[in-house]
Amino acid sequence: MTKKVGEAIATALNCDSEELVDTRKRSGPFGFFRSGTEARSKQLTELQPVRHDPLLYDIVILGTPIWMGTMSSAMRTYIAENKSKFNRVAFFCTQGGTEYKRLFDEMEALCDKQPIGTIAIRQNEVKKGDFQEKVRQFADSVREA
Repeated sequence: MTKKVGEAIATALNCDSEELVDTRKRSGPFGFFRSGTEARSKQLTELQPVRHDPLLYDIVILGTPIWMGTMSSAMRTYIAENKSKFNRVAFFCTQGGTEYKRLFDEMEALCDKQPIGTIAIRQNEVKKGDFQEKVRQFADSVREA
């Protein structure tokens, strides 16, 4: 779901996008449990190499699903490895609940940068395809920044 929202944002802004690929297996019940446990304990993971250097971009938009009230291990790792390369940031998340405020505060603290925009999309909005207006508004706010 997060990938779908990220692609919609990239289309709305006509910008590059990149999926973070975790090298750890996350499928199935055991993968689901491990993912939540690692996210909750703020563990890092190993990512496949990324194609785009964030230093070359004025704004980096960081997106993550919410796992156990926090960001995915892949996003935490990406921020830890690249935060010194971020000029400006914006955040988005996909979620089943409503705990995005704490997530965005944590992302801001890890990046050591205040986001120029944020957007939280609920899973049911993605399933229904009912998130395009939120994406448009987010894209407009990023453009204005």
